[in-house]
Amino acid sequence: MTATQGRLAGLSKFIFRAPRWPRTLAFAVLLGGLTGIAVFDSASTMGSRYPVLLVGQDAWQGIVFLGAPTVVAALTTTTVDRALGGSLTYNRSALLALLCELFVVVVLVVAGVFAAVFGLSQRFVFDALVVALASIFALRLLAVLAVSRVSVPAASVPALVQTAVAAVLLFVYGGTARLLIDGGSAYEAYVVFLSRTDHGPPVFDAVTLDHFLLLGALCLLYAVAVWGFLVAVERPWRRALDVSVLDFIRGFIGYAAEESRDLEEFFERLGQEAVVPVSALSFRVIEGDDAGTEADDAEADAASDDAAADAANDDPDGVAADGGRVDPGRLGAEKARFVLPMIHPGPLGEIGGGDLPRRVALSAEGIGFPPHATAGHDFNLVSESEVDCVIDAADRALDGAAFRREGTVPLSVEAGESSVLAQRFGDAALAVSTFAPGSADDVDFAVGQSAMAELRSGGVEDVLLVDGHNCHTGLSGADLGHVTPGSERSYDLYEAAGSAGEAAAAAERGRTELGVAWEPTDWTPEEGIGPLGVRVAVTRVAGVEAAYVLIDGNNMVPGLREDLLAAVREATGIDRVEVMTTDNHVVNRTRADNRVGLEIDVDRLAETVASLAVGAREDLEHVAVAGGTEHATVTVFGNDRTETLATQANAAISLGAALAAAVTLFAMSVSVLLFFLT
Repeated sequence: MTATQGRLAGLSKFIFRAPRWPRTLAFAVLLGGLTGIAVFDSASTMGSRYPVLLVGQDAWQGIVFLGAPTVVAALTTTTVDRALGGSLTYNRSALLALLCELFVVVVLVVAGVFAAVFGLSQRFVFDALVVALASIFALRLLAVLAVSRVSVPAASVPALVQTAVAAVLLFVYGGTARLLIDGGSAYEAYVVFLSRTDHGPPVFDAVTLDHFLLLGALCLLYAVAVWGFLVAVERPWRRALDVSVLDFIRGFIGYAAEESRDLEEFFERLGQEAVVPVSALSFRVIEGDDAGTEADDAEADAASDDAAADAANDDPDGVAADGGRVDPGRLGAEKARFVLPMIHPGPLGEIGGGDLPRRVALSAEGIGFPPHATAGHDFNLVSESEVDCVIDAADRALDGAAFRREGTVPLSVEAGESSVLAQRFGDAALAVSTFAPGSADDVDFAVGQSAMAELRSGGVEDVLLVDGHNCHTGLSGADLGHVTPGSERSYDLYEAAGSAGEAAAAAERGRTELGVAWEPTDWTPEEGIGPLGVRVAVTRVAGVEAAYVLIDGNNMVPGLREDLLAAVREATGIDRVEVMTTDNHVVNRTRADNRVGLEIDVDRLAETVASLAVGAREDLEHVAVAGGTEHATVTVFGNDRTETLATQANAAISLGAALAAAVTLFAMSVSVLLFFLT
């Protein structure tokens, strides 16, 4: 992840869940009642021997004049919006109406304080109210345009509901109706029928016809300002990506508030087709194989040695050795499966491939291990449906694959900042790379492909090159540790991978044993741990053991990997240990930086990992192993598209805020001018 992408990922802090609309409206009514008690002081203006009754009247008036417009707007905006082709939901409509009510309340309170301190008339408070009502129209217009695919004139209709209801109540219960009646208007009978001036708060006497004329003028002015703001923000997006910024905002709000998939529709328009390798490594139990007896072990080893010797007569290098091939009829249940698609699990939450690790793990017959591959955000899947293509490719990779008993002892190789733990199983190899204790993020797709080519130099056909993704200092700073082509770290990885491939080819061989254990844990994605929890696989070949620890999270705090390695070694005596994370982005739904170890008790995590390693070691049994690689054609974000999107989004946030401030200042200045002119 680059620094620009990191700033875009920071948008996840704005993600929240829109509350159910009945709860929102209940709070709106309560707020109106409390505000009424504070604003409509009937006891001081009317006098009473029963102040409690007047307090109740004040609360009721607050509910009517502040809560009622909110309730009406919440219940009717969605209906009107959908009738015009929009997609606003009741939950979003209610939340929007409540926020507008809060804005009006704040404006009234501030205006009331100014009026009391500086001795201003009640008219000043209602002047401020007019500005507030016009402002919430502008806010609602912007929100409706962001959520619904409708034009500005069409969006103005549902956006105007809350302002219009408040204006009608002011007219019916305010001084305007009285003035029209006293003036003998031609509509006197109709106005008399509507007027409820005797039932309204006395302060409403300050409302005049000028307020309504100004409200109409300001609403028109603010609508033009919103339109101009959107045009200015939209232009760069159209030029750079040929998409609408409103579509991005609409999708983001939809996912943030109600987990809609509108954001995936936006990403699909940005996406590019890519062909990516999907590698799988399957471990199966051998039926009728009693791995606990020395006789069976000796017989199997002899058979493997004989096969290797026969092959060596024709192939001195041993490349064509049978490797203890197992009759398919003797293959039992799958014990574990490692699946490594060269896809990045992003961009966030369950959007796109964000939940890729869980989906892949659940597709395995045995315990699924979906570690992080060497791919960055350019290889985010645009929609969750693309995950099916990846799973199908993993299944195809193992169709007809030859299962073998033979494996090599695990070995570790270091070069510069890079270290690789590698182990061969038949014609496939599992290699886990890390730059820890140095801070590193994603390894670029091209870097991973080149490193895999180096590993294949040792004669292996299928390589699962895992990015350990296990040490990161966070999203602050210009360099977030992305390993790119041409960087010093990329050459360290090439060297380590090449040396590991050669060493694995010459390593001691023997029958493969595997033990697994896992625990979903009770940690939540908000705490940095995804639904797969912690999984541990322990292998043993020729008496040498290795432990592979997989944590369902997105990278780790510095130093935690070393603590976990020490915990496993102390509990099991296994020397070859590596810790991996899945880079599951479900943990980044509400936080861009949610590394393993930030929110949880690391000592408890170490105990969990050590306990699982012990359990996996006790589960060791002889297995047959097969690997394979297939290619999947999927739609991903595409080369440089993620960076372009991040750049445009960051520019829209920074420049948009300044532009919004300028537009608001202009609109308010014109508003003040209109007040003086009228």
